[in-house]
Amino acid sequence: MITFAESDKVIMEYNTTRNRLIMREYGRHVQKMVEYIITIEDPERRQRNAQAVIELMGFLNPHLRNVEDFRHKLWDHLFLISDFRLDVKSPYPIPTRETLKSKPKPLPYPKRYPKYSHLGKNLEMVIEKALKEEDPEKRAGFANAIAYYMKLAYTNWHKETVHDDAIQNELSAITGGQLTFTNTPYVKAYRAQPEMANRTGFVKQRGKFQQRNGNRRDGRNNTFKKKRF
Repeated sequence: MITFAESDKVIMEYNTTRNRLIMREYGRHVQKMVEYIITIEDPERRQRNAQAVIELMGFLNPHLRNVEDFRHKLWDHLFLISDFRLDVKSPYPIPTRETLKSKPKPLPYPKRYPKYSHLGKNLEMVIEKALKEEDPEKRAGFANAIAYYMKLAYTNWHKETVHDDAIQNELSAITGGQLTFTNTPYVKAYRAQPEMANRTGFVKQRGKFQQRNGNRRDGRNNTFKKKRF
């Protein structure tokens, strides 16, 4: 019979008694390794152990290899796990607690008010660039591209074709008659999609599946009746 001394008893360790796990992606063991590295006094030995932990972190998270500059991210995670107490040299700028908690500056909302909202602000910018163009060929190319986009936008929004004269009149009104397109912008005419039948032979009409060719819902034709013997 095997007996253990009082000092040989195994003490259970629960998560409630452990310190907080900073990054769950790397697990408890990596965090313990980093905590051990902090206690090493020799700088060279501490640096070698930090390099080994970086390799282990990259092995445990291979998805980071697809991230641009993934080793930079690993080094940032190493300092984050150490609670910024690790004193080692890094090939990248060492992050600090202040930079981690700092909030990004709010992005200014673009305040652009197009004169012709149905065409958008971007087309107005192209028109302004076309009016400043001095080369006749480039100026004509701008006008043809603008006319094509205007016709495409009209067709997409109104679901119908528009005549080229209407496009030219609107373009002349916008530019004061300074731009004139020479091509005939071709845009595929909008056509309503025909009703599509599914594989079971039913056509969806007005939210309901109706039978095709007089078929019953079970797929059999009403004209054929089962013979009784």
